[in-house]
Amino acid sequence: MQIGSGTRAFVTGASRGIGRAVAHALARRGAVVGLAARSTPHLEALAAELPGAHHPLTCDVALPASITTAVEDFVAATGGLDLLVANAGIAHYQPVAEQSLEHIENMTAVNWLGTVHTVQAALPYMLDRGSGHIVVMSSGAGLRGFPGAAAYSATKAAQRMFAEALRHELAGSGVSVTIVYPGEIRTSLHDHEHTRLPAWYRGGPEAASPEALAQRILKAVERDSRHLHYRPFVKGMGIVHGLSPGLADRILRRLRGDTAAPRRS
Repeated sequence: MQIGSGTRAFVTGASRGIGRAVAHALARRGAVVGLAARSTPHLEALAAELPGAHHPLTCDVALPASITTAVEDFVAATGGLDLLVANAGIAHYQPVAEQSLEHIENMTAVNWLGTVHTVQAALPYMLDRGSGHIVVMSSGAGLRGFPGAAAYSATKAAQRMFAEALRHELAGSGVSVTIVYPGEIRTSLHDHEHTRLPAWYRGGPEAASPEALAQRILKAVERDSRHLHYRPFVKGMGIVHGLSPGLADRILRRLRGDTAAPRRS
């Protein structure tokens, strides 16, 4: 599909980070954007700064009725839905033995089940029209799990498998799927846990730009790409890990230190 004037796009997690950057990129192309997140003030401020007229939609992807209502309201306002970006996510990094069940369940509810709720709410409108595109925001952690991020990695791997199967299920329907695998991106995702981030983590000011990723996401949609990895290291890591986890561990220890792969057998 081509993204431009008249494209109706719905973006979850739009109030910050990657979702915010995607909303800006879409608006600059002339798309009408449904801005979905839990924070009404942030959504309203974002809508006011974007070129064009857009739709702040306060909702919680962890609650099926909430995201369904937001999608329904967007379709009622715009007449349809062409592009869905299932981006909403949260992160809590901590070893499993120390992590609270509440944090694990919250990540499961938002990252994994929230993606399912969002897709199920939006997909019928695309299937009825026989066209559309879905973007699922996984992570490099969905390709290779990292110590200190076991539960987070599990939610991202679940998104990956869900989206891979969904793309095949939708063959011939006119609806397609792209899975995005970001590495560390310069966002506020980990602002609440700076003091306990593992040593292998390379986020912060030197991390990759969400704006650059947003531009690549739009290109991937227009090319109907199966996958988008950003940066190239993420793709290489996934390939090597698939061929030889031990070799991937050795490479990661060299690049990120022992904390990235402390077990050597």
